[in-house]
Amino acid sequence: MKITLACAGGMSTGMLVKKMEEYASSQGIEADISACGLSELEERVTGSDIILLGPQVGYQQDDVKKEYPDIPVLVIEMMDYGMMNGEKVFKKAQEVIAAK
Repeated sequence: MKITLACAGGMSTGMLVKKMEEYASSQGIEADISACGLSELEERVTGSDIILLGPQVGYQQDDVKKEYPDIPVLVIEMMDYGMMNGEKVFKKAQEVIAAK
């Protein structure tokens, strides 16, 4: 499973990636999770099962969906993002990937 997170610069989502990786590892789930700035998404998205957008770039969800119509695009809930709730964000990504 490959999950790509994108935000304004990739810094804050980098912390969330670490929390998500810790949760996946604790569950024995192999996952490739990475973060980048929205401007770098094109070079990082290949092979992704889902794109997660930080709340600060959520307004660009429709544009990202148009650019990558075969990949689900989800905006991370503000509360989960602020609390760095890696478990909840990872589980939501799993649900969306399973439903596609």
